[in-house]
Amino acid sequence: QVQLQESGGGLVQAGGSLRLSCDASGFALDSYAIGWFRQAPGKEHEGVSGISVPDGTTYYADSAKGRFTISRDNAKKTVYLQMNNLEPEDTAVYYCAAPCTVVIDKLYPPSPGFGSWGQGTQVTVSS
Repeated sequence: QVQLQESGGGLVQAGGSLRLSCDASGFALDSYAIGWFRQAPGKEHEGVSGISVPDGTTYYADSAKGRFTISRDNAKKTVYLQMNNLEPEDTAVYYCAAPCTVVIDKLYPPSPGFGSWGQGTQVTVSS
């Protein structure tokens, strides 16, 4: 059974950093592209970053470029999202999901009814 579990969220001041982790089980991490998404109250679900297989192509939303870095450790079956210079606008619940489709300028979530999502981790950035 494919399962994903996020961790690493928390409360941080503007300008601070957090590293989110997405731990995978039930499948080989290098089999699927992984995406990070976020949902803020009153806002649309947003694709933040993704990393593909096998070439590791990465995608970043405009809001994440230059501040966030996605990486994967296949041996640990973990995908990370390093978030620096956080802004209050980054406040949201962050989810990882697989399998995604990642191209250089687009991140597609799993098809409805197919794939897995984690439970989410809350990120709160205070001004």
